[in-house]
Amino acid sequence: MEKDNHNDYIKPINLVKVEYAQTGQSKKTNEMGMREMQSKAYEARTAKYLLLKAPPASGKSRALMFIALDKLINQGIKKVIVAVPERSIGNSFSPTELKKYGFYANWEPNQKYNLCTPGSDAGKVKAFHQFLQSDEKVLICTHATLRFAFEGFDEKQLNDCLITIDEFHHVSADGDNKLGNVMRNIMANSTAHIVAMTGSYFRGDSVPVLLPEDEEKFVKVTYNYYDQLNGYEYLKSLGIGYHFYQGRYYKVQPERNMSALEEILDENLKTIIHIPSVNSAESSKEKYEEVNHVIDCIGDLEYQDSETGVLFVKSKRSGRILKIADLVNDNPKERDKIVAYLRGVSSPDDIDMIIALGMAKEGFDWPFCQHALTIGYRGSLTEIIQIIGRATRDSNNKKHAQFTNLIAQPDAVDDDVKLAVNNMLKAITASLLMEQVLAPNFKFKPMDNDEGDVEDEEEENGKPTIKIRGFKTPTSQRAKDIIETDLNDLKARILQDDTMLKALPGNLEPEVINTVLIPKIIREVYPDLSEDDVEAVRQYVVIDSVIKNSTVEEQGSKKFIKMAGSFVNIDDINIELIDRVNPFQKAFEILSKSVTTSVLRAIQDTINITKIEMTEQEAIILWPKINAWVKETGEKPNIQSTNPIEQRLAQALLFIQDAKRKKMQNG
Repeated sequence: MEKDNHNDYIKPINLVKVEYAQTGQSKKTNEMGMREMQSKAYEARTAKYLLLKAPPASGKSRALMFIALDKLINQGIKKVIVAVPERSIGNSFSPTELKKYGFYANWEPNQKYNLCTPGSDAGKVKAFHQFLQSDEKVLICTHATLRFAFEGFDEKQLNDCLITIDEFHHVSADGDNKLGNVMRNIMANSTAHIVAMTGSYFRGDSVPVLLPEDEEKFVKVTYNYYDQLNGYEYLKSLGIGYHFYQGRYYKVQPERNMSALEEILDENLKTIIHIPSVNSAESSKEKYEEVNHVIDCIGDLEYQDSETGVLFVKSKRSGRILKIADLVNDNPKERDKIVAYLRGVSSPDDIDMIIALGMAKEGFDWPFCQHALTIGYRGSLTEIIQIIGRATRDSNNKKHAQFTNLIAQPDAVDDDVKLAVNNMLKAITASLLMEQVLAPNFKFKPMDNDEGDVEDEEEENGKPTIKIRGFKTPTSQRAKDIIETDLNDLKARILQDDTMLKALPGNLEPEVINTVLIPKIIREVYPDLSEDDVEAVRQYVVIDSVIKNSTVEEQGSKKFIKMAGSFVNIDDINIELIDRVNPFQKAFEILSKSVTTSVLRAIQDTINITKIEMTEQEAIILWPKINAWVKETGEKPNIQSTNPIEQRLAQALLFIQDAKRKKMQNG
């Protein structure tokens, strides 16, 4: 832990730190008033089914306006229905002038059919059906209204309509997901067009958003997070880190004179604090009490402004008055008051902190936010990336954006130690995944490609190309599409795998992770891939993960890449070398340095209770290492060793001996 001597705060331990070039490219507009992402989406405007994956603040709402207007004016579409997950997001689709920036039409929905307003569900469903019979062109509603309207509904009424689903990750292929059923019925029983938009395609569970056969019908437009952030004007860097605590986050820590929240909360940074879910172990189970705990950690409540709902809190550290917004209070009158104030925020001085639970994650814009501080483990990668997105708006008051996860340390004597260990490892793997999403993108090619081809590829895609000996390229279009558009989704599945979580603290050899575990998961996710394409996708996943976790340095006329602590000439990289690197080792090294020995032992013991399954493939890989161990130490590896690698070698030896016995018994 590093202390900031200026204000005595503890800086979070950053697992991820990404630097950006401040090119300004993602904020520039073309002659039609479109930003880079919007222009890319507009090129695909004629697609019947369009899936747009783009980060928070990239301008998805306006991209939809451009596409919808073109479909209404030029493609024979009669009506547009925009569905958003919650009422507050409906404001993103309010009337917008587009012609003065170069487009050929304005976005002019009739406010009568903006159903993201107070009122009964029955009234909104009635208005929905009235809209379909009217001459109006645009309706804006919530996902819930869309679901309710579809009860007893004939989908053919949506012929020649465009249905837009904002925050599309709320849809699921799960049979019980009503929005997912609505989507499937629209596709099966009407001629409607669909535009699906999401800032994150990750789900916190293993259920896909769409079934493969449905997903193949969509034209995908992906604008990645690195392109968005690298093209900003002011933001220079992003840190993703964590801070551990024992007991309760709002209580004074043992041998310290402040709580864990006070340690990590820098009141000089514009901060969104997400309190724990009421169902989590970190929560006091009362969300309003949780807000009180947070305020008590900050200082004393002086008063609450009756008109705006802003809380004025006197900091116990500095004595200055902090303006705080409470978005946890779900009293409609109180919440609408503070949300209205926040929508009018125009300078960093208007608000200092926001305390939130479910809000301030989607469709909420506070560009001055510098720090997203989340208390407790979040099970959904979607939720994490949405929270991070709150702090990654470009604004002239910040050069650095920070996401910090305040996580409870597992205690060996705690009844819930297994759950705590699992949550800690999942939180760390989420940070690893964010690094993969937010770091620069590379292209990879086999070493034997001619130089001209590589140079052309670099110029065309604007991505550095690294040539690798033994690199296998995909043969089918399906495998190429997975690499092009689904790589981060696949990494999310890999990093959420139970065996991978257990392997994180150094329990498996890198070759086993890379050549046994990862291809096994790929086969499960994409059972239609040939073995050649499984290997091609596996190699790309492993190479991409290792390279993004490494640093490239120039020495003279040569480039070197630092992998697993060693510098390798970039011209000498081969797939065998990369397969010997654990792409997630850095996380374990940081974890080892940031928790006590007893906590690390608790993590190891918990994993040992639920042994990682040994496979024949892994045993074959480990056999030469067992022999090398015996030769070096003069002893067989000990299964009781505290060294996880020695333990695993001992398990492999037992597996091999058992297999040999069975073979002899069977003659």
